[in-house]
Amino acid sequence: MDAGFFRRWLTLAAAAVDRDAARLTDLDSAVGDADHGSNLRRGFTAVTAALDADSPDTPGAVLQLAGRTLVSTVGGASGPLYGTLLRRTGKALGDGAEVSGEELRDALRAGVEAVARLGGGAAGDKTMLDALLPAVDALPDTAAARAAALGGAEATVPLQARKGRASYLGERSKGHMDPGAASSALLIGALDEAAAGQDGTVEGDG
Repeated sequence: MDAGFFRRWLTLAAAAVDRDAARLTDLDSAVGDADHGSNLRRGFTAVTAALDADSPDTPGAVLQLAGRTLVSTVGGASGPLYGTLLRRTGKALGDGAEVSGEELRDALRAGVEAVARLGGGAAGDKTMLDALLPAVDALPDTAAARAAALGGAEATVPLQARKGRASYLGERSKGHMDPGAASSALLIGALDEAAAGQDGTVEGDG
């Protein structure tokens, strides 16, 4: 997987966020401040523009540019969290021109761990981690990762939020999907789409 693959992944993620922005905002209106979809749409639109303008030439550089862009353009908690995810993953990938599926899995795990440290969250807290953690465990099989992320997002519905703005609702946070988990599932779904456009997997040397 080269820089072109990673640009394609983020372009597909931007398209998915654009399509689902209203749903993400609806989810956020139940447990947050009703801006998750609009914030992420703005951020990922800026990411695609930045990638077009800069054309970074390694996978790590693509992700680090995307992360910096999200931090600078997305309000609320989403910018720092998604920015940290992509920047830390990109840093872990290093400066190689190509990466394997296993290398992406390990780097993304480092990114997810950085998100956990930043937000102080863990599995079961009704956050984006509930989608990302099982997805990373399923890589480098991207179809399995996509299914795991979707399942993780669905599993947040009955949970009581223990982190973030939703935690202020207490018991009333139950019965709603976490918007961060929902958007994280979109990100992993876009990874699977990118892989399917290549060879159906990110296993091996890609």
